[in-house]
Amino acid sequence: MRLLSTVLSLALAANTVVGSSWFSKAAYNKWHETELERWLSDHDIPYPTPADRKDLENLIQKNWDSYAVAPYKNWDTDKLTDYLKSKGVETKDSAKSNKDALVNQVANIWYETEDKAQTAWTNVQDWILDTWTESTLKAFADKHGIPVPQPRTRDTLLQKIRANYETIAKKAGDTASYPGDWLYETWSESDLKEWLDTHGFPAPQITDRNKLIAMVRRNSRLAYLKMQEQKASASASASAAYATLTDKIIDAWSESQLKEFCDKNGINGNKVNELRAIVRKHRADILGDTVSASASSAFGAATSKAGNEYAKATNDASLAAQDAFNSAVNTWSESRLKAYLDARGVPVPQGSKTDELRALVRRNSHKAAHPYSAWTWDDLSYDNLKKYLSSSGNAAAKKVADSSSATRDDLVEAAQSAYSSASSAGGSSYASATSYLAQATEAAKKSTFDTWSESELKAYLDSYGIPVPQGSTLNELRAEARKQATYFKYGTTNPASTAFAKLGENVKDAYQWVMSQLTAGSEVAKKKAGEVKEEL
Repeated sequence: MRLLSTVLSLALAANTVVGSSWFSKAAYNKWHETELERWLSDHDIPYPTPADRKDLENLIQKNWDSYAVAPYKNWDTDKLTDYLKSKGVETKDSAKSNKDALVNQVANIWYETEDKAQTAWTNVQDWILDTWTESTLKAFADKHGIPVPQPRTRDTLLQKIRANYETIAKKAGDTASYPGDWLYETWSESDLKEWLDTHGFPAPQITDRNKLIAMVRRNSRLAYLKMQEQKASASASASAAYATLTDKIIDAWSESQLKEFCDKNGINGNKVNELRAIVRKHRADILGDTVSASASSAFGAATSKAGNEYAKATNDASLAAQDAFNSAVNTWSESRLKAYLDARGVPVPQGSKTDELRALVRRNSHKAAHPYSAWTWDDLSYDNLKKYLSSSGNAAAKKVADSSSATRDDLVEAAQSAYSSASSAGGSSYASATSYLAQATEAAKKSTFDTWSESELKAYLDSYGIPVPQGSTLNELRAEARKQATYFKYGTTNPASTAFAKLGENVKDAYQWVMSQLTAGSEVAKKKAGEVKEEL
C-alpha cells in the first residue's frame, strides 16, 4: 500500500509539473500587457481596468483553449454538424442534440493538433501573412520601404516581409507577437471587409475600423488553416488529373510522335511500349518538378508553389463573387440601388440615372454598411416588426402595430420612420432601437424568411425588381429572397467555400495545360484529350 501511495503521489506530481510547464510555456506568457489586453478585447472578453499582468494572464488562461487552440468548442450544434458534414462525417439525429459528442468528433478531425496550435502562436509572423492578397503584401512592402527584387512574386514578398516583421513593429512602437493595428495600416475598410467576406467571416454591420481589424486578427489563424486544407485538396485533384490526362494522351501518340517527343527530351529507347513506360516514369522530371503545381494553376489552386497559386485562386474566386454580385445588381430597381448606397452612407448625386447608380453600387461592393440604419428593418419578420413598433414608445408606430389590417410593408415603413425619429432624438430612444435591432437580427439570422408568406416574399423580391417565375415554390422564393438580401447586406457573398469545393472536384481545365506542355502531340492526341476532358 505504501508503494502504491508513493507511485500515485509521484504521478500526481508529474501531472502538476506538466500542467504547470504547459502554462509557463504558453505563448501569451511572453506577451506585453498591451497584447494581453488586445487579445481579450478582440475576443470580447471583459477585463478590469486597471488590471495587473497576473489578472490578465489568468483571464486568458481560462479562455485560451476555447478561442485559440480549439475554437470549435464555442460553436453551436448546427455549426459543429456542418463542419462534420464538410468532412464527410454524417451525424445521427440523436447525436446532434449532444454538443459534447459533436465537439469530440470535430476534435478528432480538426485541422491541427493542440500542440501545433500552441506552437503557432509563438511564431505569428510565420503564418499570419499567408492569407493576404498579393496587392496587400505589395502595399505593405512599399509603405515600409522593404526592398523586394523583381519579379516581385508572392513568395519573395512573404520572405522579405517576414524578415522585416519585428523591425517594423519596433519602429511603430508596438509589439509583434499579437500584432496591433500597425500590421493593417495599409488596409482600407474595404480591404478588411473583403478579407472577411473571402474567408467566410462576413461583417456587414460594422463601420468601426478597429472592430474590423479585430475581426480579421482573431480569425486569421482559422482562415490560414482553412487555406492550407483547401490547397492540399486542390493539389491532390491536380495530381490525379495530371496523371490521368498524360496517361491517355501518351497512349494516343503514334510511334513517330512518341519518338519525336523522346528525342526532344533526351530519352533513349527503341520499343514503343518501352518509350511509353519511360515517359510515364520520368514525366515529372521531363516536364518540371512542379508539374502538379502547374497543372493545378490551370484551375486556380496550387501545390509546391502554393502561395502564388493560392493567391491566384483566391483572386479568381473573388472575381467570380464580384461577377455574381454585378449580375444581381443589374436586375435591381432604382429604389433598391439607392437603398444599398444609403445603408452605407454613400451620397447619391441628384438626378443620377439607373446605370450611374449601378456603377456607384459596384464601386462600393465591399464597403461596410453602417451598424444600423433604416434599411436594417428591411428583412425582419412580421412579428419582430410588430414587437418593435409596440415597444418603441412612438405613438404613431404603436398605432400601426395595433392595426389588424397592417401589411408587412406598412410595418416596415412605420419601423423605418420610428427608427429615423429615434436616431435624430438620440439618447435612450436611439439606444433602445439599436438594442432591439441587435437582438432581433441575431435571433433571426438563421431563420430569415422562414415565416414569411408567399405574398410577402413576392413583395420583397418586387422591391428589388426581381420577376418571380410562375409556379415558383415557397422554398424557391425563400432562396431567392435570401440571395438578394445577402447581396444587399454583404455586398458580396463568401466565395471561398464554393470556389474551393469546385476546385476539389473539377479538373476539366487541367487538360489545356497538359496539352500545352506535350507539344509533340498530334491531332489524334488532342482529340483523345478532348474525350478525356468530357469524361472528367
